[in-house]
Amino acid sequence: MENSGGITASLQGRYASALFDLAREQNLVSAVEGDLEKLGEALAGSEDLAGLVRNPKISREAAAKAIDAVAGVLGLSPLTRNFLGVLAGNRRLAALPEIIRAFSSIAAADRGEVTAEVTSAHPLTDIQLHALTAKLEGREGRTVKLKTSVDPDLLGGLVVRIGSKQIDSSIRTRLNSLAQAMKG
Repeated sequence: MENSGGITASLQGRYASALFDLAREQNLVSAVEGDLEKLGEALAGSEDLAGLVRNPKISREAAAKAIDAVAGVLGLSPLTRNFLGVLAGNRRLAALPEIIRAFSSIAAADRGEVTAEVTSAHPLTDIQLHALTAKLEGREGRTVKLKTSVDPDLLGGLVVRIGSKQIDSSIRTRLNSLAQAMKG
């Protein structure tokens, strides 16, 4: 796993790595990855849930009960539920979004994939996404999974981030560069 050294250096990375190792031992990597994606979407979609995991005033027991109830509603696997219980018991639920990202990176690296975060001014068509994927796979030499987002402030073009590398071909950046060059 190419990224694992940098990922596991952080607290969130160590939790994600431990969960990945357990999931791999039990042949549940894809199930746990799916569970964490559902949980990430739930965190992003519910301010109450996001507040629950960040609130330090909630007792360990109350947090564990609440997150287990959420896991039940989402239909998460027993391994993921137990992991969430450990996080609640160790008061680490606030790190959950970073743990989810780290797990996803570890699992992708294990499969030989890399994730490219693509930000565009307008939603990309399927044809554009396919062409971009092919171009990035040619450049990276491995399978590329795109994670897209839209930022109208870019005006046009793309910003592509793969790991620590960034390719910025946005019009906003080009205009800013031109303005800096004109200032001297």
